[in-house]
Order: sequence, then C-alpha cells, then structure tokens
Amino acid sequence: MATEKISPRVVGAVLATGLMSLSGVIVETAMNITFPTLMRQFHVTTGTVQWMTTLYLLIVACIVPVSSYLKRRFRLRQLFVVANLLFIVGLAVDACATSFPWLLAGRAIQGFGTGIALPLMFNIILEQVPLSRIGMMTGIGTLITAVGPAIGPTYGGILVTHLNWRYIFWILLPFLVISFFVGVLTIKQVAPTTKERFDWLSMLEVVVTFTGLIFGFSSLSDQPLLSWSVGGSIIIGLLGLLAFVHRSQHESQPLIHLAAVKNRPFAWHLSAFFLMQITALGLSFVLPNYLQLVNQQTAFTAGLVVLPGALIGAAFSPIGGQILDRFGAKKPIALGLSLVVVMLLIMATFARSLSVVAILGLYLGYMVGVGLAFGNIMTAGLKYLSADLKADGNALMNAMQQFAGAMGTAIVSAIVATSQAGHVGSTMTKTAVGSQWALVVLLIAGTFSLLAMLSAWHSDRR
Repeated sequence: MATEKISPRVVGAVLATGLMSLSGVIVETAMNITFPTLMRQFHVTTGTVQWMTTLYLLIVACIVPVSSYLKRRFRLRQLFVVANLLFIVGLAVDACATSFPWLLAGRAIQGFGTGIALPLMFNIILEQVPLSRIGMMTGIGTLITAVGPAIGPTYGGILVTHLNWRYIFWILLPFLVISFFVGVLTIKQVAPTTKERFDWLSMLEVVVTFTGLIFGFSSLSDQPLLSWSVGGSIIIGLLGLLAFVHRSQHESQPLIHLAAVKNRPFAWHLSAFFLMQITALGLSFVLPNYLQLVNQQTAFTAGLVVLPGALIGAAFSPIGGQILDRFGAKKPIALGLSLVVVMLLIMATFARSLSVVAILGLYLGYMVGVGLAFGNIMTAGLKYLSADLKADGNALMNAMQQFAGAMGTAIVSAIVATSQAGHVGSTMTKTAVGSQWALVVLLIAGTFSLLAMLSAWHSDRR
C-alpha cells in the first residue's frame, strides 16, 4: 500500500481543478485591496463596494450545497468544463467592465464557476488517489486554497499601484486557459452517474435563506435595523431557513441530510468553524482598508503588510494537521483559537492608533492561530459523523464557510461605512473608529468560537 503511486493523469486532474480553485481565491482576496480605488473610480460607498466580495461568496455558498448532487448526476469532465468556462467569462466581463453593475455581474459569473470547482478537486482526490496517498494529496489540495489569501492581497496591491486593477483579471486568463486544456485531457470518470431528481424547491429555499440574511446585514450600512431592507430581509432569510429545514426532514432525497446537525459535538464544531470564518474574512476587509485610509499607505504596501501573516497561516495548516495526528485535535485547536482571541483583543483595544508594524505583527500572530485551528476544526468535527453522513457534513462545512465569509464581510463593512457616514471628524478618524467597532464584533465572534469548541469537548466527554 505504501508503494502505491499516483497516476500522472490524476496529478494533472488535481492540478487543473486546483489551479481554477486557486484563481478563485486569489481574485476574492485581491479585490479587497482595490476597494478604495473602485470607490473613487465608480463613485460608490464602502457599503456598496463590499458587494464585490459578498455577492461572490453568496453565490458560491448557494452552489456548494448541490455539489454532491452534481457529482452523482453529471460527469466530472462536464462539470469541470462548465466551471472553467464560467470563470473565464466572468474574468473577461470584469476586465472590460465600464460600470460597477458590470463588475458585479462578472463576479457573479465567477461565483458560479468557483462553486462548482471547489468541491470538484476534493472529489477527484477522494475517488482516484490511492488510499495510502489520500492524506498527502488532501493536504496539497488544502494548501492550494490556503496559498490564495497569501498571494491575493500582494498580487492585487502590486497591480493596482503600478498598473491597473483590470490586470487582476487579465493576468489570470492565461492560467485558466491552461487549466482548461489540462483538465480536458486528464479528468476521467471512474464512478457511474445516475439520473436523479433535483429538488428545486429546496434549492430555492437555500437561495432565499442566504440572500435574505446577507442582503439584510449588508443594508445595515445605510438603512435602520427596523427597515424593510434590513429587518425585512433578515426575517425573509430566517423563514427560508425554517422552510428548508422542514422540507429536508420530510424529503426522501434532500439536498443535505440535516441529521448530521443532530450530532451535538459536530454541531458545536460547525458553529466554531462558522464563527472563525467570520473573523477571517471580516479581518481581510478591515485591515487593507485601515492601512490605506487610516495609515495612508498605498495598495501595494497594504498587500505587503498582510502577506507574511497569510503565508504563515498557509504554512501552519499542515503543521496543525501533524499536531492533530500525533496529539489529537484539542491541543492545536485550543492553542490556535486562544491566539486568535488574544490578537483580536489587542487589535480592538488599540484600533484608533495601529501602526503598520503593529498590524503586521498582530496579523502574523492571528494567522498562526488560524493555521493551527481552522482546518483541524473541520477534520475533527467530521470524525463524529457516520460514513453515510460525512458527505453531508462536508457540504455543510463548505456552505457555512462561504456564507460566514459573506456575512463577516457584510457586517464589518456596514459598521465601517456607518462610521464613515458620520458628520464629525475626518475620513481617517471616522474609518479608525468604525474599524475599532468592527474589530470588537470580530473579537466577540472569535470568543464564541472558542466557547463553542469548549462545549464540543464537554459534549464529547458526556
């Protein structure tokens, strides 16, 4: 078993799907750096520009839950071709966009492509890699998606400062074309497909849930809580969630078997995973904008400041996995979440006067914590599920990860935008005040993530 080799064809298939997934993550994080530039060029507010990230994550969150159905119903190569072409079209639309709505349209198209591509890479690994090498290839797949946040801000900062934000999309196009031809040549079908009815009503309920909640939180930047835009949207989202849960419990072939959530330790792990992702994406919005609008740094410098932390976080992901294999999940997760909470506490306390060096150091410590805890929370949580529920647990984790990212970005951007809309103080001062309140919210989310894990371990002992 130890001498089993991975077929070059499978390596090519993983490379093709991984390159597409990596491009999606790079664009997502690179665009955060461009927000001040886009706000000036298209005359939009902070609350509006954040939809570049929020809409993308929202669509990915809606598509990921149907990944298991798509895998059963369609051939892997068909899914890959559709995902790749959607992504290429989305990049071209954004590169040529002459207005902000066109930018959003391109991001939406990319979201559909990424939503199909992300689960595809891991499906190929699980199906076609020898059992003795699955751990290694899964680690490589995770590293591919972890490298994106490390590269994205610097990549975006360099291009915005020295060329033009449109090159963020143009430069990725050749890599997507290479990915397309490699994938067409190497992706093969090993499991038979089945004709299966698609539950359109459940899909509609998922879309209503995510859209209502995200739109409601995003509208907080310019609408009162009791308005239809905020309170009404959130209520619609909650009603969609209740309808989805009810239908899933009475449908013979639901999109996701929610029996996984009835497992208490897994449910606590899912909660911790969700809350930690809120802090990660929320912080990736706050810090680049703080560096540019408060510290008056260029987009290039802002990207360089967050680069070491992102690289360290990516590097610590496999280290955290090795610690889990040797000592169990509790030690790396507890240490990682404790680091996250401490770093967020310091950031929130001194948010009115954070220097560039302070941000660099604090973000470095934060990302070490993320690297130790984030992947291990998912791995440890799935171990509590039976074999027939692991796929549903995986779909829940991935969907909640994307939704948390969209929610985190929407909440912190609304807080910062509300502060910037005030009448007292300069833009620099108002951004610093808004960033402090946003960091307080992220600190609360990180603290509850740690408490959720403590509850998970308590439930496990019981």
